[in-house]
Order: sequence, then C-alpha cells, then structure tokens
Amino acid sequence: MRLTRFTDYSLRVLMYAGLARDRLVTIAELAEVYDISSNHLMKVVHFLSQHQYLATQRGKGGGMRLARDPADINIGELVRLTETNDVLVECFDRAHSQCRIGAVCRLKGVLHAAQEAFYAELGKHTLAELLAEPAPLAQVFGIDADAIGRANRA
Repeated sequence: MRLTRFTDYSLRVLMYAGLARDRLVTIAELAEVYDISSNHLMKVVHFLSQHQYLATQRGKGGGMRLARDPADINIGELVRLTETNDVLVECFDRAHSQCRIGAVCRLKGVLHAAQEAFYAELGKHTLAELLAEPAPLAQVFGIDADAIGRANRA
C-alpha cells in the first residue's frame, strides 16, 4: 500500500506544528524545511484546519498551530480521512470494476483484511508518540530543542 502525497504532507505538517508547540508556523517555513511546494501545503493546511487538526490565524504575523493535543491526534484516523481513494485493487471499486472474477474471487477478502490491519495498526498510534523524543527532529529542522523541552515541562 502506498500513501498519497497529501497524506504524507499532512503527517509532516502535524509533526512540525507539534514540535513548534504553541508558536505559529507559516506555510513558507514548512515549504522551506520540507522542500515542498507552498501550493501543495496550502491545500493540506486548509484541509487540516477544516477538520480541526490545525488552528490558523490570518494576516501579518499569522500562521498555524495544532488545534488539538498531540495525544488526541490518532494517526489511523488521520490517514483514513486523507486517503480518500482507498481503492487498493480494481475490484474494491464496485461502480467501476471490470474484474471478471470479482464475484468469486477470494483474494478480494484477503486484501481487504490486510488493508484493515494496516489501518488498525496506525490507529494504535498518536502524534504524541511520534513526538515523544523531539530533540532529533528538532535538530533536523533547526528548532531550539531546549525550548521544546521547556515547553514540555511547563
């Protein structure tokens, strides 16, 4: 199974915003640290704010921050939400499938179970777990790890 770029970028945005804690993060900042198009990121940020993962503030000095506690952001729920086309194989799409063996194929059930197991595993994890040891990520991003540590203790 392969995640879409949209899902990948959504996870990356939340991880970065989680590291930044209450500091506002800008799309330009995200685009620079991840080397991703700001146009793609605008769509991701808009989606994440619509679904209450991010709180955004417009205007000069604006940006975004997490709208929820990282422990309340379930990775499985987010991935299910962002993977709008979860058609793993043609026969999963009843409206458009032209598979000749679909009615009798047992592989479909196996693949569906595997896909559900994938989502179930992701559902066991939260953003807080991904940020449990923030120092290495902070170092990669050039974020002050000491400031993150102080924010975590506060």
